[in-house]
Amino acid sequence: MHQPRAVVFDIGNVLVNWDPDRVYSQLLPDVAERRAFFARSGVDEMNLDVDRGAPFREHIYAHAERHGGADAELIRAWHDRWPEMFQPAIEGSVTLLRLLRRKGVPVHALSNFGAESFDLACTLYPVLLEFDIPVISGREHAIKPDPRIYEILEERTGLSGADIFFTDDRSDNIAAARKRGWQIHRFRNPDALALQLVELGIIAPHELN
Repeated sequence: MHQPRAVVFDIGNVLVNWDPDRVYSQLLPDVAERRAFFARSGVDEMNLDVDRGAPFREHIYAHAERHGGADAELIRAWHDRWPEMFQPAIEGSVTLLRLLRRKGVPVHALSNFGAESFDLACTLYPVLLEFDIPVISGREHAIKPDPRIYEILEERTGLSGADIFFTDDRSDNIAAARKRGWQIHRFRNPDALALQLVELGIIAPHELN
């Protein structure tokens, strides 16, 4: 099996948990009411706009203004209480990232993330500053699984195909990487990721102790 020359991490739900329900279950305790809000408010597409490069606060507040009424305050919470949605760190994944760095393995990021919200995330979790090359969708104006953002990472790293090992929690993002010949891991938990890194010879079993 070909040993990759770099490890590429997604961020949300791989290194740090991302769960808007942390906030919205408090604001809208009734599950049916919460689902109805998400369906009518367009916050998921709004968040994708931010991931594509729309300004973080400005875009969310403008979206809230367009909706008006009681939903406006709920939509603004996406910005105002964002740090509560982005927590906690997944410590096992952080440990693996730092082990790889100590071993001299290049470690990069490929993440759908707003440019400004990523800067905020780095202040909350300094481990996010430790990537050799972070490719962040909001900076590049391209999001996974669009092939262009994968191309950008290849261009920046000078790597392609099986030289890249990529872990992401979403099957569509993994499928796009597989089409490019990358070695892939659908992230479930740090232990399963560690096992695959051992199988590939990137880390040794005793290094996990």
